[in-house]
Amino acid sequence: MLIVDTAPLVAAADAADPMHQRCLALLQTHPGPLITTALVIAEAGWLIRRQLDIAAEAVFYTAIVQGQLSIEPLTVKDWARVTELLGTYSDINLDAADASIIAIAERLNQAVIATLDERDFRIVRPAHTDAFELVPGPT
Repeated sequence: MLIVDTAPLVAAADAADPMHQRCLALLQTHPGPLITTALVIAEAGWLIRRQLDIAAEAVFYTAIVQGQLSIEPLTVKDWARVTELLGTYSDINLDAADASIIAIAERLNQAVIATLDERDFRIVRPAHTDAFELVPGPT
């Protein structure tokens, strides 16, 4: 299982992104499942449309339809954790999409996150492990 944040999804969709090849390779070769949240999907879809176009956004959603990317529903406890994280890390302006990734990682007992957002995921202290392992990792 790999929990996926917004930036790798956007980079994989955008051939002009400097991290395109690394993110695309990670998402295509990881045995999966690839899991994310609806908040990440909304953020990634908006960014893909803004950076590319509506056709690219539709291709992104096709990955969900084809089962290449699964959306983990947030439970009431997850939403409580999102709220807690937003308050605890308000000084770094942690957003709800990142907090939702942390909440499901904790609930699913997963320590590996696909992200390019090194800052937030290195600062936040997860409840279930000492730190997250971030992939694809620095260049």
